[in-house]
Amino acid sequence: MTPANLQVDEGLQLDNQLCFKLYAASRAVIRAYKPMLDRLGLTYPQYLAMLVLWEWQQQPPAQPTVKALGERLLLDSGTLTPLLKRLEAQGLLLRRRSASDEREMHLGLTAAGCALREQVLPLKEQLLCERGVDPHALAALRGQVGGLLERLMLLP
Repeated sequence: MTPANLQVDEGLQLDNQLCFKLYAASRAVIRAYKPMLDRLGLTYPQYLAMLVLWEWQQQPPAQPTVKALGERLLLDSGTLTPLLKRLEAQGLLLRRRSASDEREMHLGLTAAGCALREQVLPLKEQLLCERGVDPHALAALRGQVGGLLERLMLLP
């Protein structure tokens, strides 16, 4: 069959792929956040780690460890460790070995790490406002994508 005669199956067209739309949307969101995060001195993955640490400040987990953070962010320790070292060098968090198991590294926010949260809230609201994002539509989409993620995480 020659290329001129080859018909593209609609199921294989790029614009019909949910995975591509999610990938492209994720990249666009990260790009939109970049100016805000640059002002804060954070990369997007560092921002995600800080979000979890701020959550933990409000509702601490049983073990605030690197492993627990990796599970929450769906990141392995090889990716997470350098990121956490940079946050520690910035004075935003503390890492300390567990007294009961030296293989475990416990995490905690510094005063500067706690204070950074207050700077993020208005910047995030400004970002969404500038983009004309409907908070209700965003919440519905977040719920749908969260449900999809949960189902996909169940796959072997």
